[in-house]
Amino acid sequence: MNICEVFIRRPIATTLVMMAILIFGVAGYLQLPVSDLPNVDYPTIFVSANLPGADPDTMAAVVALPLEKQFSTIPGVEQMTSNSGRGRTFITLQFDLTREIDGAAQDVQAAIATVRMPKDMPSPPQWRKSNPAAQAVLTLALYSDTLPMSVMDEYAETNLAQQLSSLPGV
Repeated sequence: MNICEVFIRRPIATTLVMMAILIFGVAGYLQLPVSDLPNVDYPTIFVSANLPGADPDTMAAVVALPLEKQFSTIPGVEQMTSNSGRGRTFITLQFDLTREIDGAAQDVQAAIATVRMPKDMPSPPQWRKSNPAAQAVLTLALYSDTLPMSVMDEYAETNLAQQLSSLPGV
């Protein structure tokens, strides 16, 4: 006896089995969790350097450019952006998703150590690991002319924090 023969001889049972499969499929699809913002750890490292009194052009030419040249040799760098201002330079390095952040941090630290910085720089460039997906979506500040800060803090901790934490998705 062939397996197809069972379904051909019993069309009502076949229809019921197909309807059950369809109903379970739709119910399962509707219960699938979908995240608007998936939890992805982007391997990102921020580098900052200070040179007091230097104008933005000097910061870009003397500090940012040598660092960028050295960082471009690190494997897995997908995106590099820099911003130079008065006495400060910020460089953001975003790595490939397959790159481990700890290994990338070691490579960044080694690259910083090999770059010759100006002698009047008070400290070597600093770096820190970060996950841009973990940044706050909402920042709330409370202010009162009449209540002391301790009362405001207690109100925020006991009332606002509990109400906000009970919202779906928080």
